[in-house]
Amino acid sequence: MSDAHLTERPVDDGPEPVELTDEPIQLSRRDPAHDPEERRPASRRRRIALAAALAVGLAGLGALGVAGWRVLEQKDTKLSPPTEIAGLTRDDSERARSTADYLRDGFAADIELDRSFGTVYSDPRDTGRAVLVFGGTTLLWQPERDLDSLFGLMADETGKVTGLREVRAGRLGGVMKCGTTSGDGGDFAVCGWADHGSVVMAIFPGRTVDESAALLRQLREGIQSR
Repeated sequence: MSDAHLTERPVDDGPEPVELTDEPIQLSRRDPAHDPEERRPASRRRRIALAAALAVGLAGLGALGVAGWRVLEQKDTKLSPPTEIAGLTRDDSERARSTADYLRDGFAADIELDRSFGTVYSDPRDTGRAVLVFGGTTLLWQPERDLDSLFGLMADETGKVTGLREVRAGRLGGVMKCGTTSGDGGDFAVCGWADHGSVVMAIFPGRTVDESAALLRQLREGIQSR
């Protein structure tokens, strides 16, 4: 083969020439698929990713299980206002019953309840500190959201509820909130609780929010059962 023949050969007829360097080319004879040293980083990453995904999945299942158990525990609730509770006496007079019925009917019009009630408790020590309690039982999937909605509806009737905040719900769980609103007799506290089986609100003339929250927890202990 002559040099003339090589120079006459077009460049496009073949692959690009290999560029040679002075550095030696290192060839690996190891197969990554069978080499533990090559497989370890990828294998470790896979294990970490799998463990993380499993942990997230288990956490989700755990949260779902806790929420499901809470619904089952709270959904079958009964509300029965006793004659006397927390130093208060249920007022069964015609005027009190009329007020209680008005509150109960208005409340039941805003939320679909299985059973509803309305009660007025008088304070023997001060007639101006009667407590109005009304609510009912139903299955609530989002108790806090529904309670907030009811506070909003009450604001439409009595005026804006200010300073609304969450307070300790006590042994029966769920969520409890209190705030302040205005009426013909001035400012008064309004509190409510909600769980997956009940929602109740109460009006506390002549009492502070902290006093009302503590009293509502006592009332709840005597009114609610599961």
